Amino acid sequence: MSVLDELPVVVIGAGPVGLAAAAHLHERGLPFTVLESGTGAGAAVRQWGHVRVFSPWRYDVDPAARRLLDASGWVAPDPDALPTGAELAAHYLQPLAELPAIRPHVRFGARVRAISRLGLDRLRTAGREGTPFLVRLADGEELLARAVIDASGTWGTPNVLGASGLPARGEQDAGAFLEHALPDVLGADRDRFAGRHTLVVGAGHSAANTLLSLAELAAAVPGTEVTWAIRSASPTRTYGGGDADALPARGALGVRLREHVDAGRIRLLTGFSVHALTPTGGRVAVVVRHADGTEESVPVDRVVAATGFRPDHSVAAELRLDLDPVLGATRALAPLIDPNEHSCGTVPPHGVDELSHPEVGYYAVGMKSYGRAPTFLMATGYEQVRSVVAALAGDWDAARDVQLELPETGVCNSDPADSATGESCCGPAPAAAPAARGLATGVAGGLLSAPLGLLTLDAAPSGAQAGCCGS
Repeated sequence: MSVLDELPVVVIGAGPVGLAAAAHLHERGLPFTVLESGTGAGAAVRQWGHVRVFSPWRYDVDPAARRLLDASGWVAPDPDALPTGAELAAHYLQPLAELPAIRPHVRFGARVRAISRLGLDRLRTAGREGTPFLVRLADGEELLARAVIDASGTWGTPNVLGASGLPARGEQDAGAFLEHALPDVLGADRDRFAGRHTLVVGAGHSAANTLLSLAELAAAVPGTEVTWAIRSASPTRTYGGGDADALPARGALGVRLREHVDAGRIRLLTGFSVHALTPTGGRVAVVVRHADGTEESVPVDRVVAATGFRPDHSVAAELRLDLDPVLGATRALAPLIDPNEHSCGTVPPHGVDELSHPEVGYYAVGMKSYGRAPTFLMATGYEQVRSVVAALAGDWDAARDVQLELPETGVCNSDPADSATGESCCGPAPAAAPAARGLATGVAGGLLSAPLGLLTLDAAPSGAQAGCCGS
């Protein structure tokens, strides 16, 4: 036995994927420590606790976690019910984190600042694979680990409004007028939107979620106006697969949004890129550039930046990472999930081989593993950690036997320009189409990480975060 075998696997993040990793590590008999920067399990999930996912409970619970919970006498929720983020945290993540097999190994309020190798910087090669990882926390404490599974997600690093990937001019100074994804429009944040004009920027399901809530608010409060701005020429990607979607709540989202746009309750601006923001007279003027090069100033009261998220790899700056220059995912995974190229139903299952870096023993999993691709599914994350943990246990047959079945969306391409008619690029799939192995539908699949497949909490399912291959 080497010195590494006596050290724990450090898991970063106590969200759905991080806690699933803990459950698999326990089943494999591998020592582990979970480091969570928040004060409880599912801290990021709780931030969008007011929204409802469109995947029923049967898709939202990791199999290893389910086995542990069942053994404890856990009463499983109705497998066909759609949980809110708050319910997901309260009825699944919190009970999982409190199990005797998990709780002693979870540390809350532990923010990771850096990961390296003990005594070695990125340049040193000799003896590297046999040297423990050094995990430094924000308070200066340092832990040693045999491997690191980074399931910290991307919730804390949203994309900017500027179309070039850089902040729009004045964006940082206009912070008082900006909202990031999934504000609680009908609840705690209602007063910021009622009777005001809100501009929602983004083409994914986080945008759709907010738009539907705003439309409901506008029906109840006079003077509430809603404008939706997207960079593409068509909203087809956001409207999704309708009746062809295997998850009815997800399909209903696009149908309802389209009805609001067609009825004029939501003003849609296409070919729209944010150039500058200028606070003026208690409002903010959003200067946009159209595809033909002309500019327009849109004065509004609030701007919701539903523009997706990006990974922060700075904590691993001293590790040897092989990142795709476009997506920021591993170079092996990137071609399988690239939203510029892939078809929503053709992303194959993937596991430890696609997630490996030159830095042996370090794995970014969950939402972070997808880099900037907005096509991650929570169930995909569960299969990722099952594969990675099997590899850490030396069971390479199980690690490479990657199996994943996910529900169809009815939308088959990430590029709305492929549809000259504004309809689905390939036409709707049959409503009774079977589940497809390896489907990538984004967080729109309702299979959550942090932030994911979301619906507003109302009588009928109303929205989700990120889109079918869109952000």
